[in-house]
Amino acid sequence: MASPDSRQSAAAPVLDKDGVRLTVDDAVATVTLAHPAKRNAQSPALWRALAEAGRALPGSVRVVVLRGEGKSFSAGLDRQAFTPEGFDGEPSFLDLARGADDVLDATIAEYQEAFTWWRRSDIVSVAAVQGHAIGAGFQLALACDLRVVADDVQFAMRETSLGLVPDLTGTHPLVSLVGYARALEICATGRFVHADEAERVGLANIVVPGDQLDATARDLAAALLAAPRDAVIETKALLQGAAGRSYEEQRTAERAAQARRLRDLAGLGD
Repeated sequence: MASPDSRQSAAAPVLDKDGVRLTVDDAVATVTLAHPAKRNAQSPALWRALAEAGRALPGSVRVVVLRGEGKSFSAGLDRQAFTPEGFDGEPSFLDLARGADDVLDATIAEYQEAFTWWRRSDIVSVAAVQGHAIGAGFQLALACDLRVVADDVQFAMRETSLGLVPDLTGTHPLVSLVGYARALEICATGRFVHADEAERVGLANIVVPGDQLDATARDLAAALLAAPRDAVIETKALLQGAAGRSYEEQRTAERAAQARRLRDLAGLGD
């Protein structure tokens, strides 16, 4: 029997560079963090490749599964970023800190692009997370709509221990999922959140044994494809906007969305 990793890589990659591999099988795309020897530690090159993967998705894709090869989903930022040398061909973080404010802001914004496209309205993203998901790894899992985790998962937001803050878009979904007080405690202490707590507080949708992780993610992807695409897109938009609307505003949004769906089903859409 083929291993989960070999099944995921059976299709010819659409993209395979800098520790990121994108494969597409009809309506399901799989983005794999493919540097297990370094526990899928992240770098600016990897972030650019992730952003490129988002741009490379064919229009047929409805579900994107994000996974990491090896024992860890992602151990977070590669510590080489904090050395004076940094990465080959990249300014070190120390050099960036010494630069102009607008350059530093633009650079961080570019890094964030690797984390923003996972919540696009036209797709549903599923992170399949095993082992360590630390710092940038935790934030990448949080960037997705849904999380399926192995029972050995260890989430941690360790930026504060380095004198930094989480800046890769993870704070908003973390607060949305677990609330302000728990999010503050998780970030400020840098402690590990294990599978049982992750499921209890809403960080994980499903917890399964590690050898079932890939199969469970595939099953969830198939379930997400069962409903018509436009209905899922409208529902996702309704739910994403709910927190910023009042109860009455949400009722209005529901009516407008349902009217569009009914007209489309009746063949009266634009």
